[in-house]
Amino acid sequence: LHEMLNEMSEFKELKSNPHRDFYNVRKVDTHIHAAACMNQKHLLRFIKHTYQTEPDRTVAEKLGRKITLRQVFDSLHMDPYDLTVDSLDVHAGRQTFHRFDKFNSKYNPVGASELRDLYLKTENYLGGEYFARMVKEVARELEDSKYQYSEPRLSIYGRSPKEWSSLARWFIQHKVYSPNMRWIIQVPRIYDIFRSKKLLPNFGKMLENIFLPLFKATINPQDHRELHLFLKYVTGFDSVDDESKHSDHMFSDKSPSPDLWTSEQNPPYSYYLYYMYANIMVLNNLRRERGLSTFLFRPHCGEAGSITHLVSAFLTADNISHGLLLKKSPVLQYLYYLAQIPIAMSPLSNNSLFLEYSKNPLREFLHKGLHVSLSTDDPMQFHYTKEALMEEYAIAAQVWKLSTCDLCEIARNSVLQSGLSHQEKQKFLGQNYYKEGPEGNDIRKTNVAQIRMAFRYETLCNELSFLSDAMKSEEITALTK
Repeated sequence: LHEMLNEMSEFKELKSNPHRDFYNVRKVDTHIHAAACMNQKHLLRFIKHTYQTEPDRTVAEKLGRKITLRQVFDSLHMDPYDLTVDSLDVHAGRQTFHRFDKFNSKYNPVGASELRDLYLKTENYLGGEYFARMVKEVARELEDSKYQYSEPRLSIYGRSPKEWSSLARWFIQHKVYSPNMRWIIQVPRIYDIFRSKKLLPNFGKMLENIFLPLFKATINPQDHRELHLFLKYVTGFDSVDDESKHSDHMFSDKSPSPDLWTSEQNPPYSYYLYYMYANIMVLNNLRRERGLSTFLFRPHCGEAGSITHLVSAFLTADNISHGLLLKKSPVLQYLYYLAQIPIAMSPLSNNSLFLEYSKNPLREFLHKGLHVSLSTDDPMQFHYTKEALMEEYAIAAQVWKLSTCDLCEIARNSVLQSGLSHQEKQKFLGQNYYKEGPEGNDIRKTNVAQIRMAFRYETLCNELSFLSDAMKSEEITALTK
């Protein structure tokens, strides 16, 4: 109804806005994994380039024997010159639909884990040099585009407390910093694998390995300089894995504490989220007291699995990624709308894994006023062009016939959802971006019509007022009884 009444008025407002259009408003890729932040052609070109320029460089060591790049490819019986994007086989397709196991195998170029270890890992014989070089090339492309930013995920597994110092060293030694990137730490929910291999005695040890180094670096930054410096560029935490995995345990007050969780069974999703949230909250309070940066909690949620995942995230998360299952729960969808909890959606990723593009609820969520943004998830697996985020916007605009105002509203949401600083958000969205309604929108920076912002604000206020009146009437009824 709003579109029927106001679409032309919004368009006129945007046409009269000087200098600003969809191409030069800031957009943030709010959900992207660093190990797949390049497209398949970029990875192929990089592999060929390293083989042409340094084939005799020692890149690995096995059983005390040093191995050159040429020997790695010889052992795989392949010549990089003959490689194509098809033989690289990192792109997701029909065969990965509802098969998360097959999707994970796409992280191995040519199906070879040796190439993944060499090119897509931060810890290897080269100290993650190749991976750092590729990430920096992606960062340079973002800097050249000027108006695009991204928030790549790097993994901390919780196997060892040394993971943090190793990751910080990789980041600083290879100078991976970019003004167009903010980093998020993802924690895979794979305690059961580590426990079955006797790498961890209990779940509490995994939490200790993840969070204790951060408390130490916060309390005594002089003794943990690299980690202290790295944390300046980390804006949040993510919880990742296949949500469709079923857990027999229901998290409750009778659940064992992390130190007593010694079984090889994986804790349920809600258990992971609660204990990550609890640790992040305490860590944030400590860092805030010391004038240091704090972290958001932005888990993957609602891509598959139980609807209760969305309940857990509603209670603990700052943002979520995916949120597809909200379409199956009108009540939760309404709560996410009222609380304006940000949702980073990735329709192209979902199209290859869990939900066909035409059935994706992003358009419905946007029209209802949920706080949605577009993200790429894994450009290596799902995208074809150098500008994966623009590819995501372009396809969404064509398939769902989104207007310029729709696209700019999604872009504005992405900046609000992101871990960019208060000063950067003021620069990109306007001095009063944190205020609600038209007052918080600077059309000269966002290219979002004030008519649209007024509509969003009035609708939300009406819903909150409706609930408030209902609560008051219930209280009056209870008192009269």
